[in-house]
Amino acid sequence: MEILQIGGVSCRKLADEFGTPLNVYDENKIRYQAESAVRGFSSEKFETEVVYASKAFSSIALFRMLGEEGIGFDVVSGGELYGVIQAGGDMSKVYFHGNNKSNEEMEMALDAGVGYFVVDNVMEASRLADIADRKQRSTKALLRINPGISAHTHEYIMTAAPDSKFGIHIKDRKHIEEVIQKLSRSRYVKLSGFHSHIGSQIVEAESFEKALETMIGFLAGMKADMGLDNMELSIGGGFGIRYLDTDKPVELGDMCSRMVAAAERYTEEKGVSISKLITEPGRSMVGEAGCTLYTIGDMKTSGDKNYIFVDGGMSDNIRPALYDAEYTAVLAEKPDAVGETTYCVAGKNCESGDVLIRQIRLPKAETGDLLVMKATGAYGYSMASNYNRLGRPAVVFAADGNARLVIRRETYEDQYKLEV
Repeated sequence: MEILQIGGVSCRKLADEFGTPLNVYDENKIRYQAESAVRGFSSEKFETEVVYASKAFSSIALFRMLGEEGIGFDVVSGGELYGVIQAGGDMSKVYFHGNNKSNEEMEMALDAGVGYFVVDNVMEASRLADIADRKQRSTKALLRINPGISAHTHEYIMTAAPDSKFGIHIKDRKHIEEVIQKLSRSRYVKLSGFHSHIGSQIVEAESFEKALETMIGFLAGMKADMGLDNMELSIGGGFGIRYLDTDKPVELGDMCSRMVAAAERYTEEKGVSISKLITEPGRSMVGEAGCTLYTIGDMKTSGDKNYIFVDGGMSDNIRPALYDAEYTAVLAEKPDAVGETTYCVAGKNCESGDVLIRQIRLPKAETGDLLVMKATGAYGYSMASNYNRLGRPAVVFAADGNARLVIRRETYEDQYKLEV
């Protein structure tokens, strides 16, 4: 009997050794994505840097792996920064994002020697300058600009709408210039450039090319009006992945190559230079490399639905409930068998909305079978919760026939240890 493997390790062996639910990453797939991104995102006209968006999935083991591949890190909290520090990450390649960084987080980042702060608003610029000047700690800043680009994605993960919570709108010159002036007066914070991000799970390259054209046009305006030239530009991330067989995203390496080519073209057309182009893939680095293993428990027919209940659910993957995100799955020990029955895959959380896959054709399923949900490597574990006091799953990296535990399963004791 054929059994599905991840990283050369049988799913049954993984489940028997580490239990379920279980997040499993194919380590070589992550490395391949990292190598493809670095290779594709290169230019002879300006410096380039690939930065991993840690919010997709963060762990010390992952940070170490990506650091070995020359990848920098986008962090949005003191917690993510702490993980990079513990992994021995290169602080000069860390970009601290977020729209409401606390003073304590700023101080922590400055003390750690973080290379960049991505500044969201006028108040943050003032606080960062004051804290850096007081601590006499040098850093660079990128001002986040909302380019106003519409991309085909869910409204919750669209970040460039006119009323977005992120950044300063590209037409709001008053506040843009106010940030520039505030930072120009700081001895320790240098405005090195600008950042933009248009959303997430965007599968077409045209949206990013349009964002580059818009942002490089913005740089040309900054050059003409304020004498700013040869600045750094981060185009953000948000590259989509293949969740379903019908999804046709541009491969990460190709997407990176197209962005560099567009940047080279638009800088020449608009008569402006950039010193460095930065991109921040997150989901596209780890999403398809990760799967979740569940054990099927009870089953029932309710109305016209055939339910499969698994030993996890929205507590370890809230995306279907939050975004109506769609996934596909296979039975690990019948991976190539023809689907006989249409099932609804539901979790064990006490919510009617705890449904992982609303409709899927699978071979006849039985209690005890392993269900492997594909492409769960991004925003599964990082958004997991203890709802219903379910523990977060273990995380395993697999490669070349070997598996290693990188995050252990959360126990009942772990969940209650903060109580006083």
